[in-house]
Formats: sequence, structure tokens, C-alpha cells
Amino acid sequence: PSPLLPPPSSSIHLSHLSSLLHGSKLQPTQLQYQFPSAPISGRGPRDNYTHPRSRHHAPVSNPAYVDKMAANKSSAVADQEPIDVLFALHPKFDLLDFAGPLEVITQAAHDFTDESSKAFEATIAGAEPKVLSSQGVLIGSQISFKEAHERLEDFDVLVVLGGNSQEILDKEMEPLGLINDFAELQKKDPARERTILSICTGSLFLAKEGILSGLSATTHPDHMTTFENLCSDAATRNLAERTDVIEDARYVVNNLRFDLGDEDENPYIRRKSDSGRRPSSARKGSTSWKGSNSRRESIARRAAMRLGGLRVITAGGVSAGIDAALYLVSALVDDECAVEVARVIQWTWNKGIVVDGLDV
Repeated sequence: PSPLLPPPSSSIHLSHLSSLLHGSKLQPTQLQYQFPSAPISGRGPRDNYTHPRSRHHAPVSNPAYVDKMAANKSSAVADQEPIDVLFALHPKFDLLDFAGPLEVITQAAHDFTDESSKAFEATIAGAEPKVLSSQGVLIGSQISFKEAHERLEDFDVLVVLGGNSQEILDKEMEPLGLINDFAELQKKDPARERTILSICTGSLFLAKEGILSGLSATTHPDHMTTFENLCSDAATRNLAERTDVIEDARYVVNNLRFDLGDEDENPYIRRKSDSGRRPSSARKGSTSWKGSNSRRESIARRAAMRLGGLRVITAGGVSAGIDAALYLVSALVDDECAVEVARVIQWTWNKGIVVDGLDV
């Protein structure tokens, strides 16, 4: 656990969160967020199944499977530091908007037999040391929003949560400033590949800041009218292009890395039928991520793109954030890694829509 977190009287793992909330009156509960450094075998019963990460604690019953999930040669960050992800927690954020994507990225690894090969490092920013969710659970923040602004260059991904959206918009509270500064940073420094991911009504904050002008985006179905109005107001205010608002999408991705031809199969979109389409030859996962931060031509192309090539992902309502996080894992680590994470958390990955594919 981070030394920045206040020590609670008891520690609750995210996997037991549902049992905390189910069938009881909600009371503010301190939840200490713990990075998954301890063996998974020590986090609760797993019946007779042994997770690939903890197989050095138990006999290997299927060596072929372990070989398949061993170090991923296509992963670009396997020989680098983990990808740094910043979660922005505002008052009365939605708990699943936070916990779902967090579970996905903390499960992701380059080698599922090596606990030290985690692909992402998460940092939690909040206005207060403890941030209260709309469900009544307190999450300890590791850094303040002020420090988050000061350290913004350290992060590759900014995750914006939904919940309490009207108050945030009316009072122009954080994370609005953080969103704007992160986008401006990418435009000033396109040498680094960055991503902003909004969950549920978090996309309303992106719309308010004009981030979605000229892009495609989605939000929770119950907030589509408000979302469209915010996008329209931003376009008028900034004399910018309108946003293509997409309904009934689990997530929408702009500034995809891969260049896909008309006849190519996009590995990140689920279609009813892909008959007659050839498999994509685009580079997969972080092999491209590693090169895109160093190749001169990649930096030049990204600088010419909207928002300096900032990848903008908007997810639909609540649980759609899990699907969007799986996409992020597939794009920055490896598609096989995303599939394995989905299997571990017992989730059916519902794929979304990807637009504006450029191989940068």
C-alpha cells in the first residue's frame, strides 16, 4: 500500500466490494486501495483454480497453458516501466466507474507467471485525502489535484469518472481543469503518446472543456440530451467542429494507432460477420506503443493530428468502463493480455467503435 494512504482499521479488497454493498444500509466506509503486490492465492478462495500469476505457489497442471501465457514478446513495455495511469476522483464519483477499470489494469501483466511484470501503475488523485463515492464508500487519494497538475507530465493515461456531473459542471470543479491541462500538454508535447479515458457521464466533463469537438463520442444513454447540448455549446463557443454523438456504443475510440485499410479486419471491433475480410496486418499492442514515443515520423504525424494525437476514449454507462479498459490493455499491452484479463475477472468483453485510424 502507498505510504500516502492513511492506515485504516481494516483493509477491504476490491473483489469483496460487492459483498460490502449488497443487502446492507450504505454507510461511509473507508476502503484502503492496495496494489496487487501480494500473491493472488492469498486474496481469497479460488476453488480448485490456480491463477497463472500464482502458479509458482502450486504445482503446474497444464504446462502448455503456462507457456502460452508466458512473457509476451509483442508487448512493448515489457522492458520498460509500467504505464502510468492517473485516476481523478471527484466528490460523489460512481464507484464502479473507478473499481471496474482499476481491476482491469491492475490485473494486466506482460508475463502472467511473474508478479513483477505488471503493465500499469495506478495513482489516485482527489481534492481531499478521502473521497466519498455516491455509494457511500470512502477511497483514499494518494495525491491532491494540485500535485496532479504539477506531475501531469508523469502520466500516460488520465481516467475521468462519472457521477455527480451536474454539480461538477455548475461549479466548474475538478477534474475539469485537469482534463484541459492534460489535453494542452499533449498538444505542446506530441512526442509522448497519451490517452484520456472517460467513463459514463465523465464524458460530459470532456464535452464541457471542448475536448470532443470534431471527434466521435458516447456517454450513458440517460444523459444523451445533456451530452449533445454540451457538445453543441462547446462547438459554438469555440467556433469548432461538432461532435459526432454515437448512441448505443460500449465505448468510442478516437486517434487509434493502427492504420486499417477498407478491406482489413479491425481486431478491436466486434461485427456480426467478418466474412470476406482479410486479417489486419497492423502492428499490435505495445510494440507500436514503444516505437511511437521514439520514432521521428510518429511524433511528426501525431503533432499534425487533432489534440496532438491524444487518444480520446469515451465509455458508455458504468460497466462499459470495464470494456473500454480492456480495449486500453489490448492497445497498450497486447490483445491476448486483454482476453486473459477478461477471463480472470469473468467478464465478457463487449467491443466498441474505433474511428480515425492512423498508424503513428
